Amino acid sequence: MQRRAVGLALLGALLLTPGAAAGQARRQATVLMSENEGARRGQEEWGYSDAVVAGDSIYLSGIVVGLREGETDLAAAYDRAYRHIGEILRRAGASWDDVVDITSYHTDVTTQMEAIVSVHRRYVTAPFPAWTAIDVDRLIPDRGITEIKIVARRPAPATTAN
Repeated sequence: MQRRAVGLALLGALLLTPGAAAGQARRQATVLMSENEGARRGQEEWGYSDAVVAGDSIYLSGIVVGLREGETDLAAAYDRAYRHIGEILRRAGASWDDVVDITSYHTDVTTQMEAIVSVHRRYVTAPFPAWTAIDVDRLIPDRGITEIKIVARRPAPATTAN
C-alpha cells in the first residue's frame, strides 16, 4: 500500500512538472508588449504579448491583417502587416532573414494568396522559411482577413577577429 502511494505521488509530480516548467520558461524569457498604448491595453486585457524571446527562439503572436474602411487593395493591407512584423522582429533582435516558420490563417485562401505572395516576396528571400497557409471561417476582429504567425531564431552574436 505504501509503495502504491509513493508511486502515485511520483506520477503526480511528473504530471505537474511540464506546466511548471512552461510557466518558468516564460518568466526567464523576454516578453515584448506592444509599444502602442491602445494595443498594449488590449494585450494586457486578453493576456498575450507581441512576442516572446526564449533562448534563441522568437515566437510572435498572430498579426491580423485587415482592410481599412473603403480599402480594396489586399496588397496594401498585407504590406502594413509585414512591416509591423518586421518591427516586432527588430525589437526582438532579428529580421525577416531569421524567420524559420510562418503560419497564415485566411478567411478566403484562394482569393488572398496572390496578394500575400506578392508582398511576401518583397520581405522574404531565399532560402525560404517553412510556410503553412490555412483556410478558416473567421478571425478576431471581425474585419480581419488573414492572421500571420511567425517563429524566428535570433542570429548568433557576431564575433570579432583579433
